[in-house]
Amino acid sequence: MNRGIGILGGTFDPIHDGHLALGQAAFDLLGLEHVLFVPAARPPHKVGHRVTDPEIRCRMVELAIAGNPAFELSRIELERPGLSYTIDTLRALAAERASRGASAELTLILSVESLLGLPEWEDPTGILDVARVAALPRPGTPTPDRAWLRRHFPGREDRFLYLDGFHLSHASRELRALAARGRSLRYLVPDAVADYIRREALYRGRPELILERPSE
Repeated sequence: MNRGIGILGGTFDPIHDGHLALGQAAFDLLGLEHVLFVPAARPPHKVGHRVTDPEIRCRMVELAIAGNPAFELSRIELERPGLSYTIDTLRALAAERASRGASAELTLILSVESLLGLPEWEDPTGILDVARVAALPRPGTPTPDRAWLRRHFPGREDRFLYLDGFHLSHASRELRALAARGRSLRYLVPDAVADYIRREALYRGRPELILERPSE
């Protein structure tokens, strides 16, 4: 059976329950072999912004996915120099699988908010050459219809699908702002991640976070 591999990338600053629920939904609904969580070392869309050290974000991902055999951590972007472009990651993963004779399809897992920005990503048509895209709708964000897909990715509409069943309820930026104010993140992130953030005093003493608008 040729089961696909899910790729769930992000800054994960911090990873939260919504990310995990998204990964599990994709795993269940698409019948995936497993889901790779890929922390971005140097997110291109956050150049010039303060981002938590990648090793710390990677550790939070490790803590969050521990115990779920469907989830795996990939350090591929932490080990590659330069900006963390998704197209480079997908091509490297596809090449690595091909070298082992594995042919399972790659599925890039996104929120619909990220999907709306996909036309501005590095080589978006190249991304669709390597992977299909599974997007999760988000309350308050319009879900691109087939006409939108046709306009931006003509002839590639069938490379997209939508995940149903739940909605992401909060964003990492909101959680950073809460932590900056000394608020607990329990029940918003996995307990092990909440304990790590508290123990390491991550995000504390960063007044700029408190002023951030609540968005992804």
